[in-house]
Amino acid sequence: MEALRLILLYVHLIGFALLLGGAVAQYVSGRLRINAAMLWGSVIQLLTGVGLSAPLRDGDEPAPAKLVTKLVLALLIFVMVFFSRKREQVARGHFLAIVGLTLVTAAVAVFWR
Repeated sequence: MEALRLILLYVHLIGFALLLGGAVAQYVSGRLRINAAMLWGSVIQLLTGVGLSAPLRDGDEPAPAKLVTKLVLALLIFVMVFFSRKREQVARGHFLAIVGLTLVTAAVAVFWR
């Protein structure tokens, strides 16, 4: 089971890289829109996050409050990305909120023990 958890964690980190990397690429280009990397990153983050929340370890599961917080943040990011994906340009605040929520999700994962 530990191998499965590590694979899920690895894919989860790839999803984070796609989401944040896609957002940074769009921001640097000056054209704020949702690209395929951001969409796939948010989907991968959500699905692997749910998989990682399953009790695969022996008594070393994260706190339920942390899991719920990360799930709510992941759902917010996914909804913001999914429903903006076909727009030619996204509002600056909306785009920066996606980036900010992505960074907050990473902070919750790292600092909440």
